[in-house]
Amino acid sequence: MNASASSLLIEIGIGLLAEVLLFVVMTRLFRMAGKTAGMIVALLVLLLYVPYAILTWPGADVFAIHLAILLTAAYALGIVGGNVGRRWHLVPALIVGFFTLVIATNIVFLGVAEQGITGLFARLLPQPRAAQVVDSRFPGTVSHDFQEKEAQYNRYLHQVETQQARGWRVRKGWQFKPVVGQPATFIVSVNDRQGAPVTGAAVDGRFLRPSNSRDDIAFAMNEVAPGEYRVALQMPLHGLWDLVLQIRRGDDLHEVRAQTSVSELAERPS
Repeated sequence: MNASASSLLIEIGIGLLAEVLLFVVMTRLFRMAGKTAGMIVALLVLLLYVPYAILTWPGADVFAIHLAILLTAAYALGIVGGNVGRRWHLVPALIVGFFTLVIATNIVFLGVAEQGITGLFARLLPQPRAAQVVDSRFPGTVSHDFQEKEAQYNRYLHQVETQQARGWRVRKGWQFKPVVGQPATFIVSVNDRQGAPVTGAAVDGRFLRPSNSRDDIAFAMNEVAPGEYRVALQMPLHGLWDLVLQIRRGDDLHEVRAQTSVSELAERPS
């Protein structure tokens, strides 16, 4: 999302408080009917928040969450205010209860997405069987953002065409299959179109964790032989990793993307 979960919750809380105060003023001070006051609150949300959101544009997801919650609150206020002092019908009560549950559930999901399973939720849920606690936040892998802007995307396409015309051949891999928590050597071999080794290049990259960008690993490689580059790494987590590898020599930049896997335990010899 374009806004953090905490700031989103604060904005929602301020909006709901403003709606309640406005509703109380109209029903108590101006003696309006509850349904009328609720309708006015909903119209003000559309007239004030929608233009403001278009001008500042927090993102479609944040806009949808704000608008849905604010309009639902206005509807609930109208139903509550219209039935004060009278017997409630079952259908309006169920509708208010349903949307209250939806709003509360979304607020809980937002908090868990940002802070993880902590506090009350950590105490209520069973303890993990493994020694390592799973991180419940999902920041995701973001290695580039050329899709977001046309200029960046055009530069990316130009980079791809330049690499294809350059014709470098890149071979990469582990010396032995990597095991979590154990040293492993990653090797890259670079040759030009004619098969000659590409020497004197600066080779670096990142192993990206798809589930959590905080676990990404940056590395720089050393040339140990003409066109052969190595680095010793110790991968902290097993499973799939994305690789972004960059090879620079002078003004030339060659980028390679791939995927690798890390074993959880060392394989026993047969």
